This record gives sequence, structure tokens and C-alpha cells, in this order.
Amino acid sequence: MVLLYTEGEKFIGKSGLGKAIKHQMIALDEENVLYTTNPHDSYDILHINTYFPKSYLFAKRAKKQGKKIVYHAHSTEEDYRDGFIMGHATSKLFKKWICKCYRLGDIIVTPTPYSKRILEGYDELKDKKIVDISNGIDISFFKENKNYRKNLRKRYNLSSNTKIVLGIGLYIRRKGIVDFIELARRLPDYTFIWYGYSSLKAATSDVREAFKNLPKNIIFPGYGEKELIREALGGCDLYLFPTYEETEGIPLIEACAMKCNILVRDIPIWDGMVEDGVNVYKAKNIEEFTEKIKLILENELPSLKNNTRKIAEERDLKIIGKKLKDVYESLYQ
Repeated sequence: MVLLYTEGEKFIGKSGLGKAIKHQMIALDEENVLYTTNPHDSYDILHINTYFPKSYLFAKRAKKQGKKIVYHAHSTEEDYRDGFIMGHATSKLFKKWICKCYRLGDIIVTPTPYSKRILEGYDELKDKKIVDISNGIDISFFKENKNYRKNLRKRYNLSSNTKIVLGIGLYIRRKGIVDFIELARRLPDYTFIWYGYSSLKAATSDVREAFKNLPKNIIFPGYGEKELIREALGGCDLYLFPTYEETEGIPLIEACAMKCNILVRDIPIWDGMVEDGVNVYKAKNIEEFTEKIKLILENELPSLKNNTRKIAEERDLKIIGKKLKDVYESLYQ
């Protein structure tokens, strides 16, 4: 029996971490792996997803009881640093803390080869076994539908020929939201929509400043349930992901499943996952983003959307379930 332990579910439920935990449950169901989310149930393996104080203490007790532990490393210092206010000032303390937590795992699981390389570079984790397993997506849910385009425009009272650029994420600097707002300002002929939400009170000053003077062609609907995200991905003309740092970036995989035209920031995590000019386009700075958005939306660059679905299929939850099961079984070998 596996205990999937999550602390602060209400707090993280609408974040990428919250989505990843729901995906684990679906993946384990696919493989008929018995699991519980009740910490009072009897269990053999603790699979822990959070690094908050109660999580650490729970894992420490489990360790003393001789339980096998899989610690899921969803966060690194690098992706914490440019999140919320005081991120830079506290990043070293954060790194020290997460390493203290992760060390309790017999195996550390992290979403990508990129995040695995980062963790392997931490002195505190040099002796730990680390494996990369995608958080995955339910590929059967993300399918094209010709009505999504019409429905998305109707939802926001837009004309049928409106060209839409879509972004998804929290209101944090790391996600590139300041650049997203600036790109909307520079490109007034297109409509920019950003799904996701987090309190601006916790945001860095540049994010708060950007929200004070929004261009008229940008829409912030707030948090979107998965059906709304699917509609938006299926109905947009371009999925734009200007993030500066990720451990995986599930919305990109969802966009691949929906066969979107995709433009991402050229950062190391995408190396080996997506390729510029093959299945996505990449840009390094605001000027390149501006130019490539225009070229993509005016059909002056060839569409690559028929080359994206394979990336998502390789990360289907059925595959993820098998990989997690292999990790659990390896604890007893």
C-alpha cells in the first residue's frame, strides 16, 4: 500500500503541484497500484509530495518506523528564486530546507532530466538516488474539437476573426507575466488571454507595477478548470510560454496534446524535449518574442502544430503509472 501524502492541499490545489498530485492518483489507478491519501491508514511506502514542516516531520517519523520513502522533488532553488516577494533573499535557506526534506527519501523522483541534473548538482544530495519521471497528462482528455475556437471567442465577446495569444500560470515573475503584458502592449492587433491566478500581494514589485497599467487587448479570467484550459488551448492561435524557469511546465505538454502553435522562451529545460523550428518556436528576449508572434500569427512562419502531439503522448499517465510502479518495486530489490 502506498500513502500519497500531501500537506496544504487547499493551498496548493490550483497550482502546478496540485495538478501533479491529481495526475499521480490517475496514473496509479491505471496500473492498479493500491494507494491511500489518508495518513491514518496502514501503508508500506510513503510517497510524499510537499516540503512543508508537517511533511518533513511525517517523513521523519516514517523513516524511524522503517517505512520506504519516495520523496517527490517538484521544486528547486532555481524555480523558487523568481517566484514571490523575497524569493531572492530567501532562496539559499529554501534550498537548504528542501534538501533536508528530500534527503529523507530512499529515492527522489523529479519531473525532468533537467531538474534531475540540478538536484544532482546540490552537494547535499550527491549520495542520493534520483530518477526523472514526468508529472504527465491525461492524453485522452486533451483532444481537438472544432467548436473550441468559436466557443473561446464567444466566451469573451470577441469577433470570429480575432487572433488570440494564450498564456497560463500564476501571477509571478518567473512565469514571464511581465513580458506577456508588455507583448500585449506592443501588439495591439491581437488579443492576449492569461489563465491562472495568485495574489498580487505576494508578487514581486515588477509584477504589481505591470498590473497597474494593463493594455486594452489583454484579458485575465483568473483560474481556469481543466475544461476551460482545454477550450482555450484548442481555440487559441498561439500558446505563448515566456517562463524563465521550470521543473517541467505541464501547460506546455497540454498545448502539445492540443496541437497548438507554440512559442517558448529559449531556456535549458526545453533542450531535448522540444526543438526550435521542428515542433515549437523559441525566442530569447522581448524583441524576438514580438517578431516571432507576428510571423506566426500572420502565417509567415510555417505552422508546426502537427508535430507536437507525440511529445504529449510520451508523457501519458498510463506510461507514468508504469514508471512509478517500477520505482516502488525497486525499493524492495
